[in-house]
Amino acid sequence: MPPPDLPIKFRKRIRALRGFDIALVIQKCLFKTDVSSGHNRLSIPLNQIRQTFLTPQETEFLNSGNNEKKCSEMEVMLIEPSLRRDTISLRKWEMKKASGSATSMYVLVGKWNLVAWRNALREDETLQLWSFRINSKLCLALVKRRAKSNGYFIEF
Repeated sequence: MPPPDLPIKFRKRIRALRGFDIALVIQKCLFKTDVSSGHNRLSIPLNQIRQTFLTPQETEFLNSGNNEKKCSEMEVMLIEPSLRRDTISLRKWEMKKASGSATSMYVLVGKWNLVAWRNALREDETLQLWSFRINSKLCLALVKRRAKSNGYFIEF
C-alpha cells in the first residue's frame, strides 16, 4: 500500500515558507535506539530511502567525512510533528559490522533528543520524514503516524 499524502497542516506550513519539491524520504517504525537518550539520533538507513532527496553536491559533501569521528554534517531546518521549527544536523554514518562489512545510513543528530522529547516520540511508533526545499536549501518535516485497523494511517 502506498504511503498517505503529507498532512494538510504540514503542506500549509511548507507553502507558507515558500517551500517546494516535497518528497517522502522514509517511513519507518522507531527503534529503541531512535528514542534512546544515550544514542541521540534518528537513523535513516540508505536501503529504506524511498527516493533521492539530496542534490549531487549535498551527497558529495556528506560523503566527504571519514570514520574517525570527523563526519561532514549539514544543518537543516526541521518541522517537527508539533509544527515547531528548529535546526538539526544531518550526517552520513558508515557502521562497521562484526563481519567486516559496513552499513551506510543518514542520521539526524545534535538536537534529536530534544525533538524526541518535545514530540513524545516512542519506540514502535511510525514516523515519516519528508524533504522539501526553500530556495535551494534542504529542509525536512517529521510526521508522526499511527496505524488504523483498516490499514490506513492517520496523523497522530
